[in-house]
Amino acid sequence: MLEQNIQVALKNQSINLEDAIEIKNIHNLKLANQVLKIKRRKKAQQDQAAAQANIQAQAQANAEASERSAMAEMQKQQALAETTLQIEKGKSEFDINKARQEGQIKRELMQAQFEFDRQLKQMEIDRLMAKEELIEDRKDKRTKIEGTQQSEMINQRNLNLPPIDFSTGDQASDSIPEGILS
Repeated sequence: MLEQNIQVALKNQSINLEDAIEIKNIHNLKLANQVLKIKRRKKAQQDQAAAQANIQAQAQANAEASERSAMAEMQKQQALAETTLQIEKGKSEFDINKARQEGQIKRELMQAQFEFDRQLKQMEIDRLMAKEELIEDRKDKRTKIEGTQQSEMINQRNLNLPPIDFSTGDQASDSIPEGILS
């Protein structure tokens, strides 16, 4: 009967092989059964402690894995935030450069428009001055012609000459006294 109990305990792994050998060496059957019970309880406690340690080790491993996963996720989110920040910074710099370029282009266009308007105004002023100069030149020419004609008329009156035709610009050759031409 002791032998069957030892075999069943070994089969169920309730005791170790060393414990079975030790129990078989006890010649007192009652004592051997009590040692078998004690060894079973001890083995059960060891198995329970080992299972408990295994559970704790598994829980610790899970906690560490969870912590590593959380750390990796945090690093991933931080990298994503940094990347997003760099993208936004790049967009901001692009917008600033774009605004500067647009401002520069507008200044250049305004300068070109101003220069164009200035040249147009100068051309208008030059045209008006040329027109005024032409008017004044024509007035001067008329005044000169008028002065010359008056001088000729005074000369005609003083010399008692025949009338002068100013439309041709010449006096009749027979109307000029001989002493004047020579």
